[in-house]
Amino acid sequence: MTQQGAVLQGYNNELVKCIEDLCMQKEELNKQIQQAEEEKNKLQHEIQVLNEQLNCVCEDLARKVASRNELDKILAETEAAYMKILDSSRTLLNVLKKEVGSLKHTTELKTN
Repeated sequence: MTQQGAVLQGYNNELVKCIEDLCMQKEELNKQIQQAEEEKNKLQHEIQVLNEQLNCVCEDLARKVASRNELDKILAETEAAYMKILDSSRTLLNVLKKEVGSLKHTTELKTN
């Protein structure tokens, strides 16, 4: 019976050692889980900050694109008006040249 008690005591010692090993593994795993959760929280915070920055950049970009589109419209209208002015100036110059030519011709006829 003593031999069986010794065998039983050996099993018990091994069981206790296995349980202690499992407890140590659990503690280590708990530390790793805690570190992973901290890293996850840190990354989520960084993502939130980056999303806020992205929203600001997108809003700024939208404002700038709208301003550029408005400037494009103003430039197109201004260029069209300027082209009309140039055309009118050319027409005016041609009319003036004809008038001057007519006046010269009329004064030449009167002097002859």
